[in-house]
Amino acid sequence: MIPISGGEFSMGSPIFEKSRLADEGPIRKVKVDSFWMAKYETTWDLFNLFVSRNLDELQPNYDKKSEVNIDVDAISGATTPYVEMSFGMGVQGYPAISMTQLAAKKFSKWLSAMTGNFYRLPTEAEWEYACRANSNTSYSFGNDPKELDKYAWYDKNSQNKYHKVGQKLPNKWGLHDMHGNVSEWTLDAYNPSFYSQENNILNNNPYNKPIKLYPRVVRGGSWMSSDYRLRSASRQGSSKQWKRQDPQIPRSKWWHTDAQFVGFRLIRPLKTPTIEQQNEYWNN
Repeated sequence: MIPISGGEFSMGSPIFEKSRLADEGPIRKVKVDSFWMAKYETTWDLFNLFVSRNLDELQPNYDKKSEVNIDVDAISGATTPYVEMSFGMGVQGYPAISMTQLAAKKFSKWLSAMTGNFYRLPTEAEWEYACRANSNTSYSFGNDPKELDKYAWYDKNSQNKYHKVGQKLPNKWGLHDMHGNVSEWTLDAYNPSFYSQENNILNNNPYNKPIKLYPRVVRGGSWMSSDYRLRSASRQGSSKQWKRQDPQIPRSKWWHTDAQFVGFRLIRPLKTPTIEQQNEYWNN
């Protein structure tokens, strides 16, 4: 994981940014605390260990000094999908895709139980802060989308599939694939007008807690996206349509059959939250 020092930044995009969308503004001042962020998107290699649960019996015994001390057997596991969820695009070293936000959260809880360290999805603010890496341009590397080929897999170079993580240049903080490859889950509910609610004050660790299943925020754009969707400020909300081809009744709470462009990466906060806060991040 890459250490990310906390700080203040301008979240969102200015009105003059090319291809800017209305839900990216107005710009607001945000402060986030320090955390570690995964260098790469979560791969199938790791996610499938959660799906199979073959390692659960190897959970170590932790003491009171551990950040997390929960029984791995008490954590709900994702059901095995009815189809091969990489859709033939590759598994070893490739980003895991098509999981629901719930599945990504339960994975973070499982990994926390197995390691004794607290992991979770990033908030939307934490994600953008890490993506920008002290930049205020359209992309972490500047404003010119012609430079994207060096940093990202997107519709113009992906050949209609995702790619192994870490093949493109990282941003200035060492994070790979923050632009493109797969869009990434955050914790937040999607509200197109959320930024306008508190844009005249310094927002400290903002988090738009979900109160309904849809929509929730994914960030970064993907191998399917046009260049403007890979901008640091670009936002997208999840949709019921992401389960359109799921033949199960009721439809799976673990998989989005039609979101072959969605994955995630985890963070580990420098300050460990309380047990109540941990459960809120994992279960909400």
